[in-house]
Amino acid sequence: MPAAAQSSVLLAMSAPPYWHCGRTVRRQSLMTLAALLPAVIGAVWTWGLPAVRVMSLCVAVAVLTEAACQKLMGRELAIDDYTAVCSGLLLAFMLPADAPWWIAVMAPLIAISLGKMAFGGLGANPVNTSVVGWAVLFVSFPLFMEPNAVQLNAASMVDPLVRLKFFGWADAGRIPLQDLLLGQQISGLGAGQVGALFLGGSLLAARGIIRWQIALGFFAGVAGLAALFCMNSPATDASPLFHLCTGSVMLGGFFLITDPANAPSRPLSMFLYGLLGGALVMTIRKYGIYLDGVPFAILLANLVAPLLDSIRPKPFGVR
Repeated sequence: MPAAAQSSVLLAMSAPPYWHCGRTVRRQSLMTLAALLPAVIGAVWTWGLPAVRVMSLCVAVAVLTEAACQKLMGRELAIDDYTAVCSGLLLAFMLPADAPWWIAVMAPLIAISLGKMAFGGLGANPVNTSVVGWAVLFVSFPLFMEPNAVQLNAASMVDPLVRLKFFGWADAGRIPLQDLLLGQQISGLGAGQVGALFLGGSLLAARGIIRWQIALGFFAGVAGLAALFCMNSPATDASPLFHLCTGSVMLGGFFLITDPANAPSRPLSMFLYGLLGGALVMTIRKYGIYLDGVPFAILLANLVAPLLDSIRPKPFGVR
């Protein structure tokens, strides 16, 4: 067979997701990093050099781990798509600013190897890569993964979820909304930058980089269930706005649960998927032992995504 004819019948194989709109995975990753830049600046402003150390370690180890896995699997190196950089940075956002160096090394190592490459690589992972790394370390070393004012030397800051859990809405409600929006709260080093994450996430949704149906459903699930809890017990349960501005809700709603590799592909399924994730966040916060609940809620929603994708519209004319 001639070379020209032989090349014409070959298929170009690549990993999902497939997005036929002129965008590449690399461009989407760069857009995501650009949207995270305000939160990075806010984290450095709030926590200083310790935040730089954690973010740098997480990103570097994530990239090196992906390169090593691709080499061991006999694949061409594809770290220039910057997906590992995004995963490492998102993982760092969930860690405390004072996390030990070995936590900042182990978390991305586990996230990339176990949460991504073990399933085949880009687009094949059924659960969010960054959340897998966080969850394994949180269950194994909870004392090093839970940020608190003593460890962070941040006595002037507040931990809104702790105050709500143990002192009720009467005490937590006195926290100024401005402090929550500007990152003046005890949380992950980037997860607490609520205002910056909202701006970056809104940009991604407006540009079509993330699916707005998922984010809208997630925030609706959090706000809706929070409103029901607040109406039922206004003395102990916080307002929907409080829950939207605390913990990892903004990070999870815009940057974690919207990962196309483990989200449904149909608009209705996307909204229900986000709604389920948001409702699980509030269920864990209300009845669980974990104060935030966002990462575990996203993991559970990831597992249900294939089932939601089976919801299909009935063809025209079919009874």
